[in-house]
Order: sequence, then structure tokens, then C-alpha cells
Amino acid sequence: MSSGPFLYPSVTSLPGQSGLGEAREKVQPKKTEPGEFDRALDQALAPQAPGTKPAGVGLSKDLEQIRQPLRFSTHAAQRMQERKIKIDEPTMVKVNDALDKAAAKGLEDTLVLTGDAALIVSVKNRTVITAMDKTQLAGNVFTNIDGAVIV
Repeated sequence: MSSGPFLYPSVTSLPGQSGLGEAREKVQPKKTEPGEFDRALDQALAPQAPGTKPAGVGLSKDLEQIRQPLRFSTHAAQRMQERKIKIDEPTMVKVNDALDKAAAKGLEDTLVLTGDAALIVSVKNRTVITAMDKTQLAGNVFTNIDGAVIV
């Protein structure tokens, strides 16, 4: 049987079937132990205490252990001291997270804007190259960067 450029084969039954009118046997899926994916999904969907990240969100423990700490160049340290720029611990965590995002996008030198300062950071070396406080940001042109992250 042929109709135009298409070939329609004549099929009367499928393998394992003896006739079309017979009742089909229902196949029950076999129950198996939950796999690693199922356990991870259950853990991620489990209710969490307020203020905590669900399991599996963010970096794994292995990645957190190998993540390099944020360093400051001599120039950046001098500018921060001259300009009285202080970066507290929560802001440092946000800057490190911003660098992880910048690295994931393939950025090399990025501008990280915090609530109080602007940092030019080498993503590859995880080193702050220079820093400015928020009063010095107006009217400045930032060069030699390939991205910006606002924290």
C-alpha cells in the first residue's frame, strides 16, 4: 500500500500479541530501592530551617574546600586604608560568591559593586586590584574589565 512518497506498512499485530481483540495483561513496574538521584531529590525537597540553604544548593563541600580565598594586592590594600574602606565578613562572602558567578561566565577582570565600595578584581587570581568607596564612584569610567557583578 503506497500513497504518494510515503510507505505505510500493513501491520496486523505487534510482537507478543496474538490478536487485537484479546484483553491485555497489565504490567506492574518492579519496585526498586531508591537511587542516588531519588535520595538527593528527596533531601533537596525536604523542609529546611529558616535561613539555611537546601542541600545541594551552592557549592559542594569539595569545591568550597578548594576555592581560593580572596586576596588584596598591595595597591588595593593601600587604597582601602587611605579611603577607609572596610569590608565585613558577610560582604566578603558575597564578594566570593560574585567571583564564583563571574568565573562561571568566563570573566577575567570584573567590577564588583558592594553597598559601600567598588572593587576591581582579577577573577582568575581571586585578587582585588583596586578599590574605591561609594563617594568616589560618581563620574568614574571603569576600563579593562569584562563584566560587573552587583552584590
